[in-house]
Amino acid sequence: MTNSISEVITELLDTYRMVNIRVTDVVEIIILAFLIYEIMVWIKKTRAWVLLKGFGVLLVFIFIAILFDMNTILWLARNVFSLGITALVIVFQPELRKALEQLGQQNIISSIFSFDSSKEGEARFSDKTVNEIVKAVFEMAKVKTGALIVIEKKTPLNEYERTGITLDSVLTSQLIINIFEKNTPLHDGAVIVRGDRIVSATCYLPLSDNLFLSKELGTRHRAAVGISEVTDSLTIVVSEETGAVSTASQGELKRNLTQEELRAQLTEAQDKTKDTGRFRLWKGRVKKHEKAADK
Repeated sequence: MTNSISEVITELLDTYRMVNIRVTDVVEIIILAFLIYEIMVWIKKTRAWVLLKGFGVLLVFIFIAILFDMNTILWLARNVFSLGITALVIVFQPELRKALEQLGQQNIISSIFSFDSSKEGEARFSDKTVNEIVKAVFEMAKVKTGALIVIEKKTPLNEYERTGITLDSVLTSQLIINIFEKNTPLHDGAVIVRGDRIVSATCYLPLSDNLFLSKELGTRHRAAVGISEVTDSLTIVVSEETGAVSTASQGELKRNLTQEELRAQLTEAQDKTKDTGRFRLWKGRVKKHEKAADK
């Protein structure tokens, strides 16, 4: 019994030696797993999911053709396959562009390795700005004043900022309310917020072509979803018809928010996260040791 167990262990060890897994192989597996996961998430969120199901049906027919040696169908499949890939790229060009933009927005390396210790714990905008935005939004909601406020995160909004009128003013609730007051020069279009300042007003935003959005939604809501599909911004919408408050982020629209829910989303957008990168944690340990030595 003991001999058989030792033989099995020896055989497993020999197999492991034959495989000879390197560090680069592990890294390659991680990269491929990440890419496959991102592709599957993209497929699920776009029209490609329906296409994938149709492609599965075609594969079933091709398998049947191989099984029963149907030469004509196999010949067509071989010749159409190369053209089909080109056709897919043309048909799904907008979705592929969005997928690459979303992939580019993910700062994978910087989230793990960060060498900038000067901005530790620094928020994207202040708590005062959060309070001013919430106050202005729900004051406008009470009187059904339509509004569209885009809050910049990591992705620069310079391209859309240039379509409006430059303000570069400190953000206050009174200023926001005055901008979106009906029949004023600046009320039409979107306001772009960067940090604690309103940088531009009357900005034009791209409209979403999402077919699943409700037909009752107007241009403001479609513009809010549109800008959230191509950037990582948080957009706040006040409906002129109902006074309802909505937000758009990552192509998703959340409607009929309360003050607490809006405040929670703004607090999350502040990004007050403490540094969790490996190098930052090491720096924290070094600083602790330095303080202890000083004492």
